[in-house]
Parts: sequence; C-alpha cells; structure tokens
Amino acid sequence: MADLRELFDSTTCVLFDFDGPVCGLFAGYPADGVAADLVSWLRRQGRESLLTRDEARSGDPHAVLRAVALTAPDSGFLAELEAELTEHELRATDTAEPTRYADELIRALRSGGRGLAITTNNSAPVVVRYLTARGLLDCFGHHIHGRTRDLHRLKPDPDCLLRALDSTGVAAGRALMIGDTPADCVAARKAGVAFVGYARNQRKRNLLLGAGAATVVSSLEPILDMAGREPEAL
Repeated sequence: MADLRELFDSTTCVLFDFDGPVCGLFAGYPADGVAADLVSWLRRQGRESLLTRDEARSGDPHAVLRAVALTAPDSGFLAELEAELTEHELRATDTAEPTRYADELIRALRSGGRGLAITTNNSAPVVVRYLTARGLLDCFGHHIHGRTRDLHRLKPDPDCLLRALDSTGVAAGRALMIGDTPADCVAARKAGVAFVGYARNQRKRNLLLGAGAATVVSSLEPILDMAGREPEAL
C-alpha cells in the first residue's frame, strides 16, 4: 500500500483503460461471442487463414482484430472488420456494468485537480456513449484516446498513451495508468508511465504479475481512499 501511495502522490494525471477499470463493457454481451462473430465474418470473406488457431479460439475480439491488422495491414477489408467490432461494442454499452468505485474515483480525481484520460483499444465513440450515460464525459473532456485507423498500433503499442500525454500536456513521469491486462502493463512501460494493475480475480492478477506489474489491486477502493488528497507540488 505504501508503494501505491507513493505512485499516487507523484501523479498529476491518471490514464484509465476503459473495459475493466471503468466498466465491464461485455458484462451482458459476452466478448467471446463477439470474437466468434468476427471469426465467422472473416470466414465468409475467405480470410480465416489470417488467424492462427489460438487467435481464432481466443475469445478476445481485440486479439482477432490485432492479429489481422498485423498480418494484413494494407488489406481493404480491415476497416470493415473494425466497423463490425465497433457495432458490437456500441451494442454492448447498453448492458455494460460500471466497475465498483470507478464512478466515484473518476469524480474524486477530477475534483481533486488531477487530469484524466482514457487510453483504450476500444472505439472512442463507444467510450463517449458510455461516459455520457453515466454523466462522466465532462470529467475527461476531449482526452479520450481509442483505437485509430492505424490498427497495428493497438496496445501493447503505447500509441494511445502517447496521444494522451500529448493531449493533456503531462510528462510521462507524472502520469499513472490503471489497466487490467498485460497489454496495458507493457504499453505503460513503453511509454514511461507508472502502472497500477486492476485484477478482479487471481487469474487476472497472475497475468499482470507475469507481465511485470509491480503494483496490483483487487479493488479501486484503495485508490479512491487516496483520491481526496491534493497532488504534491511540482
């Protein structure tokens, strides 16, 4: 906990991954079903061979998109595949469940003077739709950095984090990312940003520790407990 407090006290901007730390986007619209639909779409296009067997069976829609983006970055159908995923994500927002303490943490950080940004592999319009429904959009303003047309730059590439640092004007050493996947951890390390892993179960915790995360919490509550404190002077 002392390490977490030290990280938090040196932070003037918090970068949130979206699906996980902010909400369970696919809580009522299972991600494995979305991934299977994307694989079926590729099969209908005669493109299933772009995926390995493990990628096709991963149950992770972003893993499917990333794999195709890396294997066939100049393919004409890649944008169509991304659009298919975006449509699924937009539908998923209707049944997304807020992560416990996330809404309160976001508001507390904002009222305490810390900058906020979203750094995610999800589509930005999806994030906007969810945050608007929760009354949280003003906390982030224009600092929502989702996937772009450069789909090969999904996390673990640090692109969305670097865009967030640029848009907020915060130095990497004064930023902290909260994420729940190894890709988040690797992206933060590449960007030079401190990282706190959020793991809702032991499997997630083990994956984050295996990726090199030094600080992992099972709840956002301890961060919320610290959020009322003012950032230390630069």
